[in-house]
Amino acid sequence: MNVLLFGANGQLGQELLRALAPLGTVTATTRSGSLADGSPCDVADFNQPATLAALLDRVQPDVVVNAAAYTAVDRAEEDRDAAWRANADAPGVIARWCAAAGVPLVHYSTDYVFDGQGSRAYLEDDATAPLGVYGQSKLAGEDAVRAAGGRHLIFRTAWVYASHSANFLRTMLRVGAEREVLRVVADQVGTPTPAALIADVTAQVLQHPGRLSGTWHLTASGQTSWHGFAEAIFAQAQAGGVLARVPVVEAISTADYPTPAKRPAWSVLDNGRLQQDFGLQLPSWQDGLKQVMAGIAPAGTATR
Repeated sequence: MNVLLFGANGQLGQELLRALAPLGTVTATTRSGSLADGSPCDVADFNQPATLAALLDRVQPDVVVNAAAYTAVDRAEEDRDAAWRANADAPGVIARWCAAAGVPLVHYSTDYVFDGQGSRAYLEDDATAPLGVYGQSKLAGEDAVRAAGGRHLIFRTAWVYASHSANFLRTMLRVGAEREVLRVVADQVGTPTPAALIADVTAQVLQHPGRLSGTWHLTASGQTSWHGFAEAIFAQAQAGGVLARVPVVEAISTADYPTPAKRPAWSVLDNGRLQQDFGLQLPSWQDGLKQVMAGIAPAGTATR
């Protein structure tokens, strides 16, 4: 199987490089033309969507996995055109090529397509109502993929993190080592989801004998707030020797931490359809965190 991977340098893309490797040949692409380890790869510039068809023509993949996206939620409010090119226009170009070639496309979306006013876990066919440019552009990308008419697997996920790249977990570990007191939002609720889990599920689904096409919610199971996630991070960091001491984590409201883009207060996605359709069992967010933290070296460990 020849897999073309867009966005290989992101936190999900790096995990996909690992998870997809056993499936065959993975042609990795990044905007810079180099991977995180400095090795060269193909160039795919999502700021120039029209250039992507030529790359697809040259590679002739058997399956395409699109993990590239404009994810700077706050910056998107002032940079709408760039967010739209990367999150809507580029996926549309890719999806139309895949549809014409009969190639399945895996595409990732977000909990931000919902307005966060719910009180139960969102189902895939619940009404969407994004609050900001990021969510609007990601929803437009979903629509473009569906409109192309080819076989597609859209995975909506949320609160993605890893032991590498820029994310909430790494930010907490950094500032937690520097400060005695942290203030973390407690009135936004969702499901922390390891990038490795998303990548592993993607690899499993691509080996599924069925020809399913549609939209699924791919997150860990359960729910917590950012404040609850932070406390769990610090508890495990201390237990694993990653931090010698942990800060006090004060709970604050969203109003106490204003941002340019509005965030959905309720981001819990129902992952039951994914588990049923593909025979999967998704772990709790707590178990997912344990697995990620197990890969982080204790403080003071010598590394090369």
